Amino acid sequence: MSTLAVPAQVPSPAEDSEQLKKAFKGWGTNEDLIISILGHRNAAQRKAIRKTYAETYGEDLLKDLDKELSNDFERIVMLWTLDPAERDAFLANEATKKWTSSNQVLAEIACSRSSYGLLLAKQEYHSRYKKSLEEDVAHHTTGDFRKLLVPLVSSYKYEGDEVNMTLAKSEAKLLHERISDKEYNHEDIIRILATRSKAQINATLNHYKNEFGNDINKDLKADPKDEYLAILRSTIKCLIRPEKYFEKSLRLAINRLGTDEGALTRVVATRAEVDLKIIKEEYHKRNSVTLDQAIKKDTRGDYEAMLLALLGHENA
Repeated sequence: MSTLAVPAQVPSPAEDSEQLKKAFKGWGTNEDLIISILGHRNAAQRKAIRKTYAETYGEDLLKDLDKELSNDFERIVMLWTLDPAERDAFLANEATKKWTSSNQVLAEIACSRSSYGLLLAKQEYHSRYKKSLEEDVAHHTTGDFRKLLVPLVSSYKYEGDEVNMTLAKSEAKLLHERISDKEYNHEDIIRILATRSKAQINATLNHYKNEFGNDINKDLKADPKDEYLAILRSTIKCLIRPEKYFEKSLRLAINRLGTDEGALTRVVATRAEVDLKIIKEEYHKRNSVTLDQAIKKDTRGDYEAMLLALLGHENA
């Protein structure tokens, strides 16, 4: 469920474009005006604004935003203004270029998007970077990480509710055998996670817990410092409980010594039109403070204002 607050009467793309152009004029940028427009428009409306802005002024809105804004505020506005597929392509490219074994962005994109959403992101990646996402992931990652991530970003899964219980039982047993033998990188584990539908994986992991007594992620905590196991656990959580995965991402981003603005920005920008309302509820349950309160405490200025707008905060 989305947190985005779109006004009942939305100005035309031409009016919004004119107001944004005004926001860039003069000695200082009018950040409040930018937030009041872009922070309250959905993906289709933002796309129409970008098109109208280019047709009216012969300029790219994203380039003008880049010139006028800076730091964390610039990043949240830029990411938000992108079409979802463009945004995912940009984030995936950034993740491949800055790849480290603790970087979970590629798994996050592969596991939390719909099959069609991932396909659109890969098409955009192809168009924008003149190569495939799979090619870049294979080039920039190594070892077990490559073995897991290439199939994840290559998948196009069935999205229905149909479940084969016989298969769920047999694959739960197979997973338990591989994990008991500490074969965490076995092709069976990767094949199941990369090819089975979310409904099928859910049924398999429910049977795993019922039959063998533990949640699978508990059995994958053999070595808490093993970064491959960490990304494997994140993959599973993101596939079956995305709201819990993103709540944890936000909690870690905010509760650190110094906020991880990169993670905070990414989660808010990518989930505001999807399920941020559910993630907010999960955050409140887990942390006893609302996400809005936590962000107010940890961020400042225009960056804070844009985050709160996307969270649907009543005064934003």
